[in-house]
Amino acid sequence: KPLPLRTTDVGNASGASRPSRAIPRATVLQRCRAKHGRSKMSMSMLSLSKKRSHSSVSLSSLGDEGTLTHRVQAACEKSNVPISFWHDVALFYRNEVDNCPTGALNFVCEIPKYSRKKFEIATDEPQNPIKQDVKKGVLREFKKGDIFFNYGCFPRTWEDPDYIHPDAGVGGDNDPLDVCEIGLRIIPTGAVRQVKVLGCLCMIDDGEADWKIIVIDVTDRWAQELNDVADVERLLPGTVSAVREWFRTYKIPDGKPPNEFGLDEKCMHRSYAMQIVGETHHAWRRLVTTAAQIDKLHLPSLADIVDFEHDAQATDLFCPELQPITSAPTSAEDEDEEAPAQDGMDVQNQEGNIEF
Repeated sequence: KPLPLRTTDVGNASGASRPSRAIPRATVLQRCRAKHGRSKMSMSMLSLSKKRSHSSVSLSSLGDEGTLTHRVQAACEKSNVPISFWHDVALFYRNEVDNCPTGALNFVCEIPKYSRKKFEIATDEPQNPIKQDVKKGVLREFKKGDIFFNYGCFPRTWEDPDYIHPDAGVGGDNDPLDVCEIGLRIIPTGAVRQVKVLGCLCMIDDGEADWKIIVIDVTDRWAQELNDVADVERLLPGTVSAVREWFRTYKIPDGKPPNEFGLDEKCMHRSYAMQIVGETHHAWRRLVTTAAQIDKLHLPSLADIVDFEHDAQATDLFCPELQPITSAPTSAEDEDEEAPAQDGMDVQNQEGNIEF
């Protein structure tokens, strides 16, 4: 049965289908041509193929809510063919007119703000619907209480357990990259929204890297004023710290110790966060390209993934190359000069920082 809400690529109250301030098209074209050449651009980046990866979806509710069989299934808006939240939704949003990336990313919401049911993409099921997590046959909720931000993930990303990030010191958690959307609106489960990356936290959960990317819906009231974590600290003070503390303590009611954070618990700036996005997208590409038999993961055939190269090209444009900070000088004098950005301290635009 269809859900009452039919989500779109933006889904704002006015029904607008594009962000209020997209990255200038000429800038995207210039960067695309510089990296890939004019002929490749005309054939690949600007082609208006009838078969594209998805930035807009319709949703169906399968099974009764509050039961073990309940699922939220994504489908193509035009054909109504079921699709995977994880593998078929594009990582980067593309302009519907010329199919060029705008710099915004597609965020799949799993857990709406002010709720506590622990919904997540079923990475081990065909077509990867969203389900409520189960532990020992019982549907899971956050015992800590309601979450106060919209929580979900970026499609076409994967935190590789075998890759040890130099700044985390441990492997990934075998899931898509987690995302915390701090805007004003409640985003329903399964909705896909265009978001702007602001920063990231490096949480260590049970000995695994569990990065948390901080983002804002591009249609949110605050979106035009927030371009980096420094803006969040200046205009919405305490927001990042509250997100960190929520993740630090949410397992304590289950009898578990507090979670830890790497990078001296700093919330890293946008440029660093975009490095993590790029790294986890390339990890996803390796995963589906090699068709590795990863325990409990349901993967599509590479031939069934639409526009496989498009997100890689957008990643080249908008995600800086990985530059760990662990190799930075550690003396007090050097730290004063080259210390990594703390919450809200680095607002310098770098390659890959897009202002909307």
